Amino acid sequence: MPSQHGLSIDQKNQYQEQGFLVLECAIPIPVIERLKSAALTIVDEFDIDTQRTIFATTDRDSGRDDYFFNSAEKIHCFLEEEALDNTGNLLKPTRLAINKIGHAMHDLNPVFTDFCRQPLFLQVLRDLGTSQPHLWQTMYIFKQPHIGGEVRWHQDASYLISDPPTVTGIWVAIEDATRDNGCLWVQPGGHRSALREIYQVDWARREGVLTTLDKTPWPDQDEAIAVEVPAGSVVIFHDHMPHYSSQNMSEYSRHAFTLHVAGHSANWSKKNWLQRPALGDFEL
Repeated sequence: MPSQHGLSIDQKNQYQEQGFLVLECAIPIPVIERLKSAALTIVDEFDIDTQRTIFATTDRDSGRDDYFFNSAEKIHCFLEEEALDNTGNLLKPTRLAINKIGHAMHDLNPVFTDFCRQPLFLQVLRDLGTSQPHLWQTMYIFKQPHIGGEVRWHQDASYLISDPPTVTGIWVAIEDATRDNGCLWVQPGGHRSALREIYQVDWARREGVLTTLDKTPWPDQDEAIAVEVPAGSVVIFHDHMPHYSSQNMSEYSRHAFTLHVAGHSANWSKKNWLQRPALGDFEL
């Protein structure tokens, strides 16, 4: 983890060369447990009978609707694809049916606001060259036992479009992440590869389309590494870094919390799915 003076030269170099950086056990477990408790409270208060939107990536993001787009400025829960039967009935208790919560938790929930403003994140971002970092979205991801869905290979810059590309991902392990329960996989050095896809929204039709930009293949097994980390660890990654996580077939969940930050000077595309006119900027 970084010292009180920030990242070391070796850590900065590793991020520049590899496109990601692991800060193992950087956040105390009591802080992590408070975040987990707050997320479960949101789930317990969610009215699942009025909204049953599923979040999946295997359909190339074709199923996005107003509930998804409006979550840019709200706190919405999304279900796992395998949590419902063919008639829409729940197959699991609500706490075991949620795929994720997003995307304005840092604005609207005090527990998450406090967590995102901790000095560690600001120090790391500054050390990596992000000036006046603005937090655009937050997500709490559950990766439920047995049904936690695959998140296909992708690059964050496909979905969070800035010019120049300056988005940094901060991925926090709320629970231990292993190969068995669907940990992250990354391609070291892959952040130097081309942006393969772009997801843009036609707001007149309120319709998003994922377009192929480059046919560079996604990493194969020999090119990727598993990022297995204990709870409290933080993974920082570049917005062109290809990453993926498999379905969770184990008995154990794999909770994680993610932040996506961009530099203040970057231009945020009006075709981004995520727009925040009512909430405005959230500067770290």
